[in-house]
Amino acid sequence: MEARAILKFVRISPRKAKLVVDLVRGKDANEALAILKYTPKKGAKIVEKVIKSAVANAENNFDLDKDNLYISEIYANEGPKLKRWRPRAQGRAFPIMKRTSHIGVVVKERE
Repeated sequence: MEARAILKFVRISPRKAKLVVDLVRGKDANEALAILKYTPKKGAKIVEKVIKSAVANAENNFDLDKDNLYISEIYANEGPKLKRWRPRAQGRAFPIMKRTSHIGVVVKERE
């Protein structure tokens, strides 16, 4: 049995989110939350929120024991880019890509 949670269109680049996601892949849910609590990155707070949501889904929707849950899958994929323009000299414009992410977590119960 598994439970999942997905947070879409988060205003953090996938490259920065993947640094945090790689820290907790395969860990117990409680251990992952403890690691993220003391990780000084913007993505840590976002990923922590998604993991808490997945644990709550497992507990409330599937009657799984939250102490036996572990993160079986976690990913930070690329979402759509917000395209903005930076004015430059002599009337030129350079593009700015404001990147977004889709962060997903799947938790399963250990046997």
